[in-house]
Amino acid sequence: MKKEVGQNIDELAINNLRVLSCEMIQRANSGHPGIALGAATMMWALFSRHLRVDPKDPEWSNRDRFVLSAGHGSALLYAMLHVSGFDLSINDLKNFRRFGSKTPGHPERGHVPGVEATTGPLGQGIGMAVGMALAERTLAARLNKKAKVVDHFTYCLVGDGDLMEGISHEAASFAGNQRLSKLIVLYDSNDVSLDGPASRSFRTDVCRRFESYGWDTQLVANGNDVDEIDRAIEKAKKTDKPSLIEIKTTIGFGADKAGTNAVHGAPLGENGLENLRTRLEYDGPAFTVLPEVKAAAETMIENRG
Repeated sequence: MKKEVGQNIDELAINNLRVLSCEMIQRANSGHPGIALGAATMMWALFSRHLRVDPKDPEWSNRDRFVLSAGHGSALLYAMLHVSGFDLSINDLKNFRRFGSKTPGHPERGHVPGVEATTGPLGQGIGMAVGMALAERTLAARLNKKAKVVDHFTYCLVGDGDLMEGISHEAASFAGNQRLSKLIVLYDSNDVSLDGPASRSFRTDVCRRFESYGWDTQLVANGNDVDEIDRAIEKAKKTDKPSLIEIKTTIGFGADKAGTNAVHGAPLGENGLENLRTRLEYDGPAFTVLPEVKAAAETMIENRG
């Protein structure tokens, strides 16, 4: 596939991740395309610009940590890990959600290379991310006497469901009180829940809530703007507080039922997948990482890490 007119490498990579994720879900006839389509831009922005990891040594002690608290978005995470050079093959992606595969329906620590935490129960991931940030702070205080042996960030991607759970309140309050400044949470704010508009069950002003806990907060109005997300993360890395970045997205971006709960947890269907490709102006072969995308990932993720 040649780069479409008007598409830069970021757009191409993001659309590659979107389509690859939905192909995995379609093949499994099970999964959650809504978050994969809506959050692909923030995932690419984080991995390509900020996350410091070594895919060839996924257990490197001073790596940045990334926790997908919204674990139902695992297809997107697996696609991202594959593109980034972790030990997940195309065949592993094709076996998504199959018994015995390396790509289970929700991320599993110790089973999938690059997965830092087993997530699924909503709110659990942000709680573990706070624990990881606390561990970084504690180890740094003990070991960084003569050199910065421990010096990494913890990132976490959450959705409305995570922030509805009580554990998120307790963990966020603790993080704010401890001023865990190397914790950065990306909030996929799409105004939709499993059963319909989020306003039916969730009216919390999330930024104000986190500010009351002692967090720094930002709002990214366009969840498809890589540069805006990049700038927000860069700013968050410089604060002396934990950071929440609310990123407004469209659930199921590009799909037939985008913006509705109907695209949350059901495969798009073959026709829907073709319609998605058309809207994204994406014509790469099925289950493929485009050469331009692979080259960009090697430079922006593998080599930088």
